[in-house]
Amino acid sequence: MASNWEINRDILVKCYPGLLEELSSDNGDILADDEIKIETTPCGEPSLCVRGNYAHSPRDPLREGQRIAQMADSANGAVIILGFGLGYAACAAAKIAAKDSRPVIIVEKYKNLLLKALESRDLSGFLSQNDIIFVLGGSGESITNALNIANSFTAENDDEKPAPSIIRNRALTALDEEWYKSVEDRIRTWAMRDEVNMATHRRFAARWVRNLSRNMETIRDYPGISRLAGLASGDFSNTNKGVLNNITEGMKTRSDTLPVFLAAAGPSLDKITPLLREIKRRCIIVAVDTSLRFFLRNEVEPDFVLVVDPQFWNSRHLDRCNCSKTALIAESAVYPPVMKLPFKNIFLCGSLFPIGTFIENQVDPKGKLGAGGSVATTAWDFARNIGAREIWIAGLDLAYPDFKTHFRGARFEELSNAGCSRLNPAETWIARILRDGIPYKTRSGSNEKILTDRRLSLYAAWFENQFRKYKEVKNFSLFRSGIEITGLNPAQEKDFLSLADRRDEIDRRIEERFSQIETDFHETQESRSRTERYEKAVSVLTRGLKNIKNAAIEGAAITMQASADRTNPEQQKKIIKKLDALMCRITDSEVKEVASFLFPPPDNEKNVNLGGDQNDPFRTYMKTSRKFFLSLAQAAEFNLICKR
Repeated sequence: MASNWEINRDILVKCYPGLLEELSSDNGDILADDEIKIETTPCGEPSLCVRGNYAHSPRDPLREGQRIAQMADSANGAVIILGFGLGYAACAAAKIAAKDSRPVIIVEKYKNLLLKALESRDLSGFLSQNDIIFVLGGSGESITNALNIANSFTAENDDEKPAPSIIRNRALTALDEEWYKSVEDRIRTWAMRDEVNMATHRRFAARWVRNLSRNMETIRDYPGISRLAGLASGDFSNTNKGVLNNITEGMKTRSDTLPVFLAAAGPSLDKITPLLREIKRRCIIVAVDTSLRFFLRNEVEPDFVLVVDPQFWNSRHLDRCNCSKTALIAESAVYPPVMKLPFKNIFLCGSLFPIGTFIENQVDPKGKLGAGGSVATTAWDFARNIGAREIWIAGLDLAYPDFKTHFRGARFEELSNAGCSRLNPAETWIARILRDGIPYKTRSGSNEKILTDRRLSLYAAWFENQFRKYKEVKNFSLFRSGIEITGLNPAQEKDFLSLADRRDEIDRRIEERFSQIETDFHETQESRSRTERYEKAVSVLTRGLKNIKNAAIEGAAITMQASADRTNPEQQKKIIKKLDALMCRITDSEVKEVASFLFPPPDNEKNVNLGGDQNDPFRTYMKTSRKFFLSLAQAAEFNLICKR
């Protein structure tokens, strides 16, 4: 008769080959054999005792697991098991979750505990399910990827993220509380991303539309970052294509690829001051808007600077910055005066918003860059997209070392100093920033405790995901004093100084590329054709928004009248048919995404009284439909006003 291990191993070979390989390797965290004890309970099932503490009931672990699974929080998302043990709670939870096709994520730090479970129990039924995901050991960062996979099982689209429920085995999580806490922090970060995105949309959607409307001609007049593809890699074959190519294919040898230096604006940026001229000699320098004045103050101009934030106050980071040798990489929704600053060149990245995307697709696609909520995330993706295989990074702290928020002399510091007084010192302003971000302590890159907050941890999760996704890009951190980011390798000053002086080659490549783009993009016939496409796109946009507005106004009038009048079933059918026809006009429009962008984000309206009657479904439907049509009409009208 086959043993439990043989039965389970056969399923692992078939369904989890990577897991079996990991369990068989010498890598990973393990507990000593004398720390693990398997006991037979009165009910006949085995129980697990680790370091003298029972992970399961010593009498009836099977019933205990069923009870724990039933008591778990009810949710629509994945079930996460922190501490697998012998799998009693996991097996019971999987049966419950299977009814709603919810996946189960097993998080276990010590692989030999999972091996003990596979040797002690027949888990073939559990392992045979198609929606079991394992996160085993390491730093726990793969929980984010597991949640993304689980979300694809449960969500109808990528924007939906049902909240997960968590089952903790206290005896097992206590074996390494810090490790399991870091996993839970990543789960919370993943789960709160939608809340942050929705809050950002509420706050800035109108500003994005205003800026885009004022900057719309820049889509016609400035080339996209797709034309810079391969700059660092030495691949000039795709410079005149209007779509972003996969620059990782067909790259030159490593010696042809130029390193990129990425400067974020964290406190540790101050430490690179003595190295700035050496950095300039060795790397293409990519700065974020908040770090630009740091370079100019030290008389070193970066090659590129990224600006993507639409706010007025963000544009103030560029005040009095003479950037005649720096190229601007901007998103078309930035604060309009930014586009008039004296940069050497201006390139646009693909718009993140429907109105910009619509015009770009009709006129000149620019090339997408990743958006992780911070300009530093976009700057890193720009470095990757120009072909960098080595990215040296400074100032990416994503934390508050020594309670500092930015490098010395940053615009934030100037504002706090300018606004301080005897009764309102700068320290009060800093303390308010630290408090409002919901701060907590986590592990730093030097394995010490450091203060960060939930917003910054979102950015860290984005970087970890990208580092894992693009393994061909090697990322090195100078003077690490911020949060631990898996995939960001620590490097010494001597490592960086071992790079060759390649400034002449960098300048030559940049000048050649800029010259070629200037020739191609502003060629007479191409400029004339692009202008024609732009005028046509604007005409289609205007006409489409007017049609949506008129349809929405007509729908609001119909629903208001229907709510006031008494109608019989036959009249109600005619009214619903008219509304369906109006909805078809709206959904068939080329610009429906543009109009709906300003549509109010969904709220929890279960308890909101819309003035309907629970005993009259038709009237309730008219009330909710009227709200929809009025909101859509207002959104379309706002777009039209901004575009004038």
